[in-house]
Amino acid sequence: MLAVLAAGLALYYGRRVTATRPPAIKSLAVLPLKNLSGDLSQEYLADGMTEELIGRLSMISGLRVISRTPTMHFKDTQLSAPEIAKALNVDALVEGSVIRDGNRVRVHAQLIRATTDEHFWSEEYDREIVDVLALQSEIAQAVARRVEVTVTGNERARLVAARHVAPEVYESYLKGLLVKGLSKADYEQRIAYFEETIRKDPTFAPAYAALASAYGDLSTSFVGGPSPDAVLPKELRAIQKALELDPGLAEAHALLAETYKDSWRWAEAESEFKLALELNPNDPSAHIGLANWLVCQGRFDEALSWSQRARELDPLEVSGMQNGWILFEARRYDEAVRELRSVLAVHPEHTFAQFALGHSLIGSGHPDEAIPVFEKIVSSMQRSPGSIEGLATAHAYAGHRNEALRLVDELKRIQATRHVSTGAFIGPYLALGDYEQAFALLERGYQDHSGELQYLKVDPIFDPIRADPRFKDLLHRVGLDH
Repeated sequence: MLAVLAAGLALYYGRRVTATRPPAIKSLAVLPLKNLSGDLSQEYLADGMTEELIGRLSMISGLRVISRTPTMHFKDTQLSAPEIAKALNVDALVEGSVIRDGNRVRVHAQLIRATTDEHFWSEEYDREIVDVLALQSEIAQAVARRVEVTVTGNERARLVAARHVAPEVYESYLKGLLVKGLSKADYEQRIAYFEETIRKDPTFAPAYAALASAYGDLSTSFVGGPSPDAVLPKELRAIQKALELDPGLAEAHALLAETYKDSWRWAEAESEFKLALELNPNDPSAHIGLANWLVCQGRFDEALSWSQRARELDPLEVSGMQNGWILFEARRYDEAVRELRSVLAVHPEHTFAQFALGHSLIGSGHPDEAIPVFEKIVSSMQRSPGSIEGLATAHAYAGHRNEALRLVDELKRIQATRHVSTGAFIGPYLALGDYEQAFALLERGYQDHSGELQYLKVDPIFDPIRADPRFKDLLHRVGLDH
């Protein structure tokens, strides 16, 4: 009888223990580390360490890690941990602080369970600043152990990998990462910081990847920087050097994929995007890169699926805009407008969301509503070529031919003094019905590898000329006639 009772009690208490065991942690967010140095000039260090810690944890495929952009919305917030976790849809939060004292850095980190606000792990670290990368690796490994996530052998090797970095090298690198904004001057400032970093340490691979990214963004027609021909060799050299120094650097593989996509090397681009995601399964920009590749192929449902995965990693911003763009390319204009308006309700100054909204309004037959949207972009982008192109296209579709031509003339005047992509003229001329001029520009764009030709297969702006044999020939030469 006693044996039966003991067995019953064991079963009862065993069930109680099982029933009250906290749920597994499958997702987390790293909140901005607080700068407790008493020196505002050290804010970059806390923000940069936050970003680097996110990058380390993002290498773990069994853990969904929220990207930096949405977590920065909660810097200095008064919201409770459960409220933040609910907004980000995560099981746990990492929070902490950074104190720099001369060449030493002290970090306090702790894990908080989202549902209960329980602080179930805490640790202090005190290291020389030259060991800051090893410190980030150590914290990431400790978090992975504490949340009991499975880490593969390759992931563990990447987590552990670290090197010494001089304080002045790390400082200029972090300052470059934290320069925000979309203007030509902003990109040039980033480039200056990363070039300074490389001068100080030519073996620091992340600086080359960051430099390549800044070069690529600078050369877009939207920004109005130098021509891709002038920038692409620098971008490729930086990517190649980054991969030479660190073949497992996910962001460098994603950047290489983008250059392949820009060069219409479709199969190689797909392979590099997938490798980048294997190396860093939590990188929303690589998800978006692959989604854009799928859009170029006309595979919209798959593109939306990858964009949705990006939304899970950046629930407050990036994928809402991306989803809207995909819906526009899929000619689901009303859905696109709704999606983009919801993004702009939260982020009214989101330039790319405004751009996608303007084109979606044109597609839905409301070019007059698109005009004020593009006027706002022209103002915020300081009349960059890409912004003027959008406004000219909207005026053309609205029947304002003279105003559209005036804006095209403005683009020509800008082109006389600095680079303007051939693609910046194609949209307005197609909207004006000047198809011969558009075909001449398309041929020139083909020779120049204009970025707009990536979307030749799908973009609604090309619909009026799709039946023309010249267009079908161009589609074949770009490798998109399958």
